Amino acid sequence: MKKYKAVLFIILVLGLLPFYSQSQRRGHPVKPRFSVLVLAENGGHHIAYSQSAKGLLDKIAALHHFRIDYISNTDSITTEYLKRYRLFIQLDYPPYGWKPEAIKAFEDYIDKGRGGWLGFHHASLLGEFDGTSIWPWFYDFMGGIRFKDYIADFSDGTVHIEKTSHPIFKGLPDTFTIHKEEWYTYDKSPRGKVKVLANVDEASYSPVRNQKMGDHPVIWTNPAKKARNVYIFMGHSPELFYDMNYVRLFNNAIVWAAKSR
Repeated sequence: MKKYKAVLFIILVLGLLPFYSQSQRRGHPVKPRFSVLVLAENGGHHIAYSQSAKGLLDKIAALHHFRIDYISNTDSITTEYLKRYRLFIQLDYPPYGWKPEAIKAFEDYIDKGRGGWLGFHHASLLGEFDGTSIWPWFYDFMGGIRFKDYIADFSDGTVHIEKTSHPIFKGLPDTFTIHKEEWYTYDKSPRGKVKVLANVDEASYSPVRNQKMGDHPVIWTNPAKKARNVYIFMGHSPELFYDMNYVRLFNNAIVWAAKSR
């Protein structure tokens, strides 16, 4: 019963109940219109978020008629392999520890606009981690930022949308609260090198925290790249998928990023 309620909640939030019901009545599968690749962590303290995200992704894929392939490392990524996919989702997977061939293929995919990209949370963990050096191309892609600190014991925060006309914000209020988030801070704001779409009001943190950076973007896109792309910082807790605004944002971002320019 709990699982059924969760599915119904998602369908209602996405505003797709009539379409879903019609598809169910037809009683036969619909051929996928395109394919999406999801690179997701398979361990660590973000695993609960990734697993919940997969549940929602599968439902969104069924509703929008696309296919998803999930991978948990970059071993299989090559230029030829990425030709299969219209969208690459980096689901809480960091920008380090990638195989050299995967790095080259991904850079080519984004620079040449071979598909769209959607990154969440851990995708901005830029720095020297696990004995790896920073990825220069990805550093520039994310606006020249380096991870500095985070709120390890979490805080709620109010997100302010700056570009309300952007399609990923369709159906969302101008401000909304995100609960139980880590709120990374960086050595500087990426503003000026990327197009900031939303920020978090650090004065709204509850409980109050000292980890602040002033101008604090949390959703942005890099228009210098040919690929449609958007980074969404929020993505730690699986509880996000019971938040109507977050689910809308998640769905809208996929739909937008999967479209060609």
